[in-house]
Amino acid sequence: MEEPGAPRALSDPGARLLRKGLLDAPHMRPLNEYAAGLRKRPGVEVPDFDPLDGGVDARLLFLFEKPGPMTAVDGARKGSGFISRDNDDPTAENTFTFMREAGIPRKLTVTWNVIPWWNGSREVKAAELREGAEETGRLAGLLPRLRAVVFVGAKASRARPHLEDTGLAFFSSDHPSPIVRARWPDRWRAIPSVWARAGPAVGLK
Repeated sequence: MEEPGAPRALSDPGARLLRKGLLDAPHMRPLNEYAAGLRKRPGVEVPDFDPLDGGVDARLLFLFEKPGPMTAVDGARKGSGFISRDNDDPTAENTFTFMREAGIPRKLTVTWNVIPWWNGSREVKAAELREGAEETGRLAGLLPRLRAVVFVGAKASRARPHLEDTGLAFFSSDHPSPIVRARWPDRWRAIPSVWARAGPAVGLK
């Protein structure tokens, strides 16, 4: 399937259906099983990984903070059901744009959140952050070609202690949300240049 040429592609129900049809691809199956295990947690919705990304072939993990309402399929607005740069929200749109500016090929990446479930609230509680951070080591174990992690936002960096023994390279950036853009515009504009620094760690020049 060809990559979307513009952001917010998953605002289209037909595009969401096509994306769901790719979930059984070989590069996705271990991640599907991982997400299914997380769904045993009561009262949460766990989106799927995006099959247009690299799946288990990814070399670079972009670890964000927490899924938003447009990843969920049961909210007031019907979301995509995916953690994706193609979602219909401002942060995903910024992510789509910044990834292109950073020059990181999509197939080298996998995108996830340190808190991997949506519970109907944007609030991040200490307990769920701790539990989510503990999950990241298990996720990294499913990515045999992984070489680096970009922690996107301060809360995502809480996962770093659980990855210290992996030999991975680590990078940290601000979060591409409208809130960060409003408060710290210079830092927000610097995000793609920070992401680009991860390129050499995964074999890009």
